[in-house]
Amino acid sequence: MPKQIDHEAYRLELARKAAPLFSERGYSGLGMRQIADALGLSKSALYHYFPTKKSLFLACTETVMSEMTAGGETGPSARDPKSKDSTSQDPATALIDFAKSLEPGFASEMSLLFDYLRGKTATEIAADPAMQLANDHLRRHVESLVGNEAADSTLCLLMGTLLMRHFTGGTLDYETIRPALRKRS
Repeated sequence: MPKQIDHEAYRLELARKAAPLFSERGYSGLGMRQIADALGLSKSALYHYFPTKKSLFLACTETVMSEMTAGGETGPSARDPKSKDSTSQDPATALIDFAKSLEPGFASEMSLLFDYLRGKTATEIAADPAMQLANDHLRRHVESLVGNEAADSTLCLLMGTLLMRHFTGGTLDYETIRPALRKRS
């Protein structure tokens, strides 16, 4: 009897394993042959699950963003002060903790992002499924902590802080943004 494989689970596992390859080598620095070799399968097997490199990148984006924002998209209960989760009691601390969790891979992710977007117009970027997915995940996570009205400005503040921490070699203290975060939550 042939081996039964959960194709969707296997597809997600391939995406999870391929994501670090994109971070390490960039989007343009990888071909499907290299990815297949690194994953230990044939190029045709990889194409069976992902017909294009872009479709694989989208699946990688989805797995990375789902893991990154896990637990943050809990809706109104995330802001319930009676919850035992400390993030619901102090959104500013939760936002800073979220930014800190993004920091270790921030530089490589930004390099990957700019490599992936190179040559695309603003219209193409806005319509890109991977960008929409990433932006939606990040925004929903932030919105669960500060509400819809403050989500965009808060996300801009967090991303700008991560960028400035990178530019300053990590010397910019997260506490610098706490007062602005408190105004938003």
